[in-house]
Amino acid sequence: MQRKIRILVVEDEAAIRDGLMDVLVFHGYETDSAAEGNAGLDKAVSGQFDLILLDVMLPGMNGFDICNRIRARDPEQAIIMLTAKTSDEDIIQGLSLGADDYIAKPFSVAQLMLRIQAVLRRARIGVGMNHRIHLGNAIEIDCRNLQGTRAGENLAFTRREMDILQYLNANSERPVSREELLTRVWGYARDLNIETRTVDIHIAKLRRKIEPDPSQPRHLVTVRGAGYRLLTD
Repeated sequence: MQRKIRILVVEDEAAIRDGLMDVLVFHGYETDSAAEGNAGLDKAVSGQFDLILLDVMLPGMNGFDICNRIRARDPEQAIIMLTAKTSDEDIIQGLSLGADDYIAKPFSVAQLMLRIQAVLRRARIGVGMNHRIHLGNAIEIDCRNLQGTRAGENLAFTRREMDILQYLNANSERPVSREELLTRVWGYARDLNIETRTVDIHIAKLRRKIEPDPSQPRHLVTVRGAGYRLLTD
């Protein structure tokens, strides 16, 4: 018998927490929960969860700190952050810490479930792809270990950043659209109309890591009207 997917809900508002758990159980998921930050972190690092729904504003320890601590232990843990804070700075902070998605409250149940399904699908683009990427003579990237070097400087990548680099590298002969990245890397359905700046934020983060001058990218370039392209020469 196939085991159920396990989801941890870390949310301090009882009504939202209970509602989320009811919805998840209804859709066939196994759930656990925590009402404050420290308890949420303890459960996140001690249990085997396929996905963590993590509120940002929590007593004890905020969601950003929890995400950072989880990522330090398990770079591949799936995390969706839930928050009423929707400024670019907050979104960038959450995604920079390695969250797979960032959903603003209030959200519909339908939207939440689609986002959960997309994150859980997590396109397995690493299979059969190169595990090392060379960009010019100065940059070497070890895809398996989420690490790299640029002119002797050590680089660290999140699992999502590496997925993007591997997909762009596998399709380096052409530009890859934002929509294609959302479909193939994030796992969103093609007909899912979701407004998200996730791709743009991740591309900006990658450029800060791999480009000598992120404002004038030489490797991760924008092809106007077509998308992004990774130039390895």
